[in-house]
Amino acid sequence: METILWELMILTFIIHLIDTLSYSVRLNSVKSGQFALSFSLFNLFVLVSRTANMFQAPLIGWIIGESLSTGIDPMNDIRKVIFASTIGTLFGILLIPTFLRLFEVAVKRLETTGSVPLLVIEALHINNVKRILKRATRPNKTMLERLRYREIPKRLLIINSLVTGIYTVGVLAANYSALLVAEQYRIAAVGSSGMINGFATILLTLFIDPKSAVITDQALRGDRPYGDVKALVILLIASKLIGTMLGQAIFLPAAKIIASFYGM
Repeated sequence: METILWELMILTFIIHLIDTLSYSVRLNSVKSGQFALSFSLFNLFVLVSRTANMFQAPLIGWIIGESLSTGIDPMNDIRKVIFASTIGTLFGILLIPTFLRLFEVAVKRLETTGSVPLLVIEALHINNVKRILKRATRPNKTMLERLRYREIPKRLLIINSLVTGIYTVGVLAANYSALLVAEQYRIAAVGSSGMINGFATILLTLFIDPKSAVITDQALRGDRPYGDVKALVILLIASKLIGTMLGQAIFLPAAKIIASFYGM
């Protein structure tokens, strides 16, 4: 069971690492003006994240199944998985300066080659791996200075924290709720994870993506300074980090709410 837990934590780490890096794509797209190319390339990273997400649910299900058979409460193991999402987000924050430098080069190279698979093959060449390591850059406080944080709606950040919290614990809470309901309702309770993540996606689509897109497009047109997009990205990442920590608080209440629908 320990091996499965570590695999689950690593997958969760990767998912949140990539999700965190995705916020910084806005910076490259505005700075370079190559919006479509930037997001086309980033779809490769999203594919890795989504693939990892596919394997997450079976691993959680295995842990819950073992808990049902042994009678051991997996609460501490689940909290370790949530903690892995916070660590993944932190690592993503630390890697953003390096990621942006590499991503800028990759976008230019993609414009030349026109092929994502070829770009991946080139990146895996040993000489290119060495160049990538040499381009590593540490975050510095100048990234945070003189930005117009007041121009970013506070409601956007609150909702992003909430959505991240729900997204972080959605599958975990649904699976854990199977321990709180009668045997005939366990499959239905586990299946609720899709409904929970769907609710988070609706909030994201209605309240976060449109406003973020407006600020990004205004910067692309020159109606807003580039610094506004940087402030947006920094604050969204900070609220995402808060959201993963919020997941620790809402996990058990969320599991109990799901269980209550099935006669807890």
